[in-house]
Amino acid sequence: MARRRQLYEGKAKVLFEGPEPGTLVAHFKDDATAFNNQKRGTITGKGVLNNRISEFLMLRLHEIGIPTHFIRRLNMREQLIREVEIIPIEVVVRNVAAGSMTKRLGVPEGTALPRSIVEFYYKNDELGDPMITEEHITAFGWASPQDIDDFLAMTLRINDFLTGVFLGIGIKLIDFKLEFGRIYDENGDVRIVLADEISPDNCRLWDIATGEKMDKDRFRRDLGNVEGAYQEVARRLGILPEGASLEAIDGDAE
Repeated sequence: MARRRQLYEGKAKVLFEGPEPGTLVAHFKDDATAFNNQKRGTITGKGVLNNRISEFLMLRLHEIGIPTHFIRRLNMREQLIREVEIIPIEVVVRNVAAGSMTKRLGVPEGTALPRSIVEFYYKNDELGDPMITEEHITAFGWASPQDIDDFLAMTLRINDFLTGVFLGIGIKLIDFKLEFGRIYDENGDVRIVLADEISPDNCRLWDIATGEKMDKDRFRRDLGNVEGAYQEVARRLGILPEGASLEAIDGDAE
């Protein structure tokens, strides 16, 4: 596919103008960041793996009726997506205490929560993505009460589904981050859809048997073998055949 005009570059992806109006091409990078961009590095092959893992999970979510921005994968590092108006809210689902929750509340890492907890964060790197409430969201006009109801309902369904998917391959879904966006149709009607990606970059994944971390925490905490952890997630999902190179996951994409 011919390279098109670049519209935006983030920490993990570059967005290009799509081939048709209302579409974008998302290019997945190997760049890795942590602690609001204070730590930077490279995870070899991360872009390839996250592109494919996110495709796999987005397609599965579509099958259960979750609307997403994903259209199709184009090649090893790129996918075609719908252009959406991103809601500046990060929705975090926590099933087990980890990450900032342990520091904020003094809960030991690995503590099973009595129920899944949903948290909201204002998507703003300069402010450090501060935690917010529904009152903040509606007061500042970032989303309406109906928008919140819509993405909360989708979030809980996504959590139930992904928990089952990962459980089936011996992985515990500890927590994860979602982003949502608005799509406007020709009649002016608005629809909320799942955006961004679902990958080891924004999910905490622990091996059920050993407790070994299989996500970006390996980069954050200098645990080593980051590439191997991402590849193992892909292998268990059936995306990367045992002993195969990353090129093997390209499949029949354009």
